[in-house]
Amino acid sequence: MRDTQKHQGLRNKLVTLLEEKGITDKTVLEAIRKIPRHNFMESSFEDFAYQDKAFPIAAGQTISQPYTVAFQSQLLEVKKDDKILEIGTGSGYQCAVLCLMGAKVFSIERQNELFKKTSLLLPKLNIRPKRLIFGDGYKGLPEEAPFDSIIVTAGAPFIPEPLMAQLKVGGRLVIPLGDKEQIMTLLIRKNETQFEKHEFGEFRFVPLLEDKN
Repeated sequence: MRDTQKHQGLRNKLVTLLEEKGITDKTVLEAIRKIPRHNFMESSFEDFAYQDKAFPIAAGQTISQPYTVAFQSQLLEVKKDDKILEIGTGSGYQCAVLCLMGAKVFSIERQNELFKKTSLLLPKLNIRPKRLIFGDGYKGLPEEAPFDSIIVTAGAPFIPEPLMAQLKVGGRLVIPLGDKEQIMTLLIRKNETQFEKHEFGEFRFVPLLEDKN
């Protein structure tokens, strides 16, 4: 997998841009500095890989804008060896960022085409999540719960109850909520029944799909 000095230089510029946009978490920035985003995209988009934009990938999905990936990752406040559930593996780029931040990532994808592609790509880049799962993200992964954090990388009309149930007390759930445009939402689990909610403005995601398997 090709990764040239030019690519590395473009990543350094991208990291500077993300810092200017308010990303301060050094582990997030270092992960983005190291990961060859161009390898997660169609070759026709390679020249644009380090622009702060989303691009189409297979199965009608997109690779998220780097700022969105960085923003969601920063909200998680990842600590080394945190057990994180990702809903929507997609291209695998967000998963790669979390792995490089030291997390143990369990990632669910319901598009078989993307699941197969990412399952082959990540090992080639020496990125090893704990598990990649082909399944319905709305159901979470109860057999591995509880999780330190849960990240949803598609727009959800509501917060799926199984995801709330699978979050540790003190854990953080980051999810874009809404139909056409989404509000980035952070839930922090305070105890068995109470969650603290924070909202962080509008973002745009492809919809979170369910019950297709």
